[in-house]
Amino acid sequence: MSTTYTQIYIQLVFATKCRDNKISSSVRDEIEKYICGILNNKGQKVLAIYANPDHIHIFFSYKNLKITISDLVKIVKTESTNFINKKKLTFNHFLWQQGYGAFSYAKSQKQQVVNYVLSQETHHNKKSFREEYIEFLNAFEIEFKDEYLFEFYD
Repeated sequence: MSTTYTQIYIQLVFATKCRDNKISSSVRDEIEKYICGILNNKGQKVLAIYANPDHIHIFFSYKNLKITISDLVKIVKTESTNFINKKKLTFNHFLWQQGYGAFSYAKSQKQQVVNYVLSQETHHNKKSFREEYIEFLNAFEIEFKDEYLFEFYD
């Protein structure tokens, strides 16, 4: 009997509603751990995660192909939103913006992407999230319209 073998690495990027700085450093670790748990429970393996105050990067090995990436993102956003609001980890009500970016990488790029995700704090001292996100879209040759990007206020 044959089986399916895959090796797919995905970096997800999505933002808080209105790009509000909702994720403080005091709750970042708890939110990251919860999101890792969601992904692990869905058969995925998180390689790196970093929750910036207004957006998040999640780099994972996409192992459970029975769930689509869009369904996976929906589950992560819904369950983490419910967790954050139930535990009152943010001031006022928390929501993620609609939409996300999903970018694929080769195994040879794995460590580079892990390092990139984990260095987000210093990275954003030099570059805004808007600049970063548009660079991703251009580097991956994804056609886009400005009006359909995240709500950017910087």
